[in-house]
Amino acid sequence: MRWLLALVLGFAAASAQAAECREEIYRDNSYTICEVDLTKETLRLFLRDTQGEILGHFGTIDEALAAQNKALGFAMNAGMYHEDRAPVGYYLEDGIEAQRIISSDGPGNFGLLPNGVFCLREGRADVIETFAFLDTKPECISASQSGPMLVIDGALHPKFLAGSTSRYIRNGVGTTKDGKCAIFVISNNIVNFYSFATLFRDHLKLPNALYFDGSVSRIRAPSLDRDDIGFSSLGPIVGVVKDAPATE
Repeated sequence: MRWLLALVLGFAAASAQAAECREEIYRDNSYTICEVDLTKETLRLFLRDTQGEILGHFGTIDEALAAQNKALGFAMNAGMYHEDRAPVGYYLEDGIEAQRIISSDGPGNFGLLPNGVFCLREGRADVIETFAFLDTKPECISASQSGPMLVIDGALHPKFLAGSTSRYIRNGVGTTKDGKCAIFVISNNIVNFYSFATLFRDHLKLPNALYFDGSVSRIRAPSLDRDDIGFSSLGPIVGVVKDAPATE
């Protein structure tokens, strides 16, 4: 019976570490929402392997983690990238900076200021508007800059229009005021920025939220049996790292 007890306890521990994912309808749009408790789970950013090659896929990251007796749980693309998969904006991974912060405006969604930074610290995660990030200089362990901001201190991005016809699959992240919870969302149908941002502000009640990307958006949500593969590799990826399942 000891083996059965160990199995049950192991299953309970694994469940406690898993991101809570669900599907919801809000204002006639469908979303997949995953909540990560930073006080219980480990979130990491991924871009390249130890040889400097782009990881690019959830499965590739999972294989790399297996060598460390770890496994990838929930995951999502985490910021815009160039054709060579290098980050467009600031990128910091385990204390090593791969791209400086970009504070100027410009073409495309990234340059639609204000944009922001997703910052991972010990036991917390925060979405911080870029100029506030430059002013406060938080000591992030890892960070990824993207844009535009969806919600800034409780307000929607000022350039979003309710009637916009620019509609895509979109994904992003919002964080609670205390930084203990990061909530990741991907739309299951095409939406405009206004609808996507309103979900974070009015439904999820998050003070700050950041857009990650559009048509390339993908998610890995094991609790929902979802693992988007895609034909092309991604740039930055964020994911929950957990202990690998025990084997006999």
